[in-house]
Amino acid sequence: MDDFRYLEGRLFCEQVAVEDIAREVGTPVYIYSATTLERHFTVFDRAFDGIPHLVCFAMKANSNQSVIKIFARLGGGADVVSGGELYRALVAGIPAERIVYAGVGKTRQEIEYALKAGILMFNIESTEELAAINEAAGELGVKAPIAIRINPDVDARTHPYISTGLKKNKFGVAIEDAFDEYLAAAKLPNIKVIGIHQHIGSQLTELSPFVDSIKKTVALVKRLKAEGLDIRYIDVGGGLGIKYLHENPPHPDELAMAIRPALTDAGCELIFEPGRVIVGNSGALVTKVLYRKSTEVKNFVICDAGMNDLVRPTLYQAYHEIRPVEIRPDSEEYTADLVGPICETGDFLAKDRRMAIPEQGDMLALMSAGAYGFTMSSNYNSRPRAAEVMVKGDGYFVVRERETYEDLLKGEKIPDFLTGKG
Repeated sequence: MDDFRYLEGRLFCEQVAVEDIAREVGTPVYIYSATTLERHFTVFDRAFDGIPHLVCFAMKANSNQSVIKIFARLGGGADVVSGGELYRALVAGIPAERIVYAGVGKTRQEIEYALKAGILMFNIESTEELAAINEAAGELGVKAPIAIRINPDVDARTHPYISTGLKKNKFGVAIEDAFDEYLAAAKLPNIKVIGIHQHIGSQLTELSPFVDSIKKTVALVKRLKAEGLDIRYIDVGGGLGIKYLHENPPHPDELAMAIRPALTDAGCELIFEPGRVIVGNSGALVTKVLYRKSTEVKNFVICDAGMNDLVRPTLYQAYHEIRPVEIRPDSEEYTADLVGPICETGDFLAKDRRMAIPEQGDMLALMSAGAYGFTMSSNYNSRPRAAEVMVKGDGYFVVRERETYEDLLKGEKIPDFLTGKG
């Protein structure tokens, strides 16, 4: 079911016309469907019925408080990669015991914050990080619950920038070194080894890499348990992809069926870290056409959203479907680049895209923008970041106000020698 659909030529999110939201709130604007978010989380969670598990939403995909609140109410946890994400998760109502903390560069301040909060576990990325957490835990008089992230050297067959499970990637400990790393960790006085973690990449569209990596992980778990280590959790990561264009990603039910046989005798609770598969198709970025322009070789549609609002096309050459907010049956088509106002040649949202020729003031929706959209946005060119709106049924709610010019200066101070006071 698509909660973004056309009714009499107008694009709706649930029961609200997208045009009405955009005219009231302004553009660019991110619009999310609460019904889609609820349904996607529930479908993923229920796929693993009968297996002890916890779904920890990967907050890097979308960290808006209202989005996280939906998952908290459904019993979900959070996968965080910074102190800021941990703070957001806690404020949104996710209990600390349902939070796992990943990331290669945890600072001492962030480690102490997580220890004091009482998170479920840290996913350890290196020997030096483990030593730092052991030291911090000792000073606080607590035991730090940890899993070591293993790098299974499995090719996820995804974009190289979002592949994480190969030896050349910066993440995790090589699987051939992990056994010794675990034995060493178990001897540290302020460390409590409780789990194992793996994650091979994002936007995965094949099941075989998942299965291969989990088989390697389970084999290591069995070796560790034979040595007396109490491995209670297997964090299998996330990364299940969505359809942007021609992809045919597996359904969560297919993932569950594929990995169940490898996990049946592991004797562990599973932790999942889905992100994109939950939120990606829940959202759209709506932008307004400012101008059209043609050269000898190109047509350009210039809109008020740029790479600072949605960087995925520039960074990953990612595809986002473009839908007109209002369909004109008599519109002619042409091939054009959809570009933004940023002073960079790399500022584009689509290249060589076949589309209905828009008029000035028309609105366009870039679909499947609920994941890695607003969370990767910036203030480049001193552009205020977009508003975020959530739709539920026939109502909509601004869940993040558009930034103002005054917001751009927040935190900046001019020294006295520049004001004449010094």
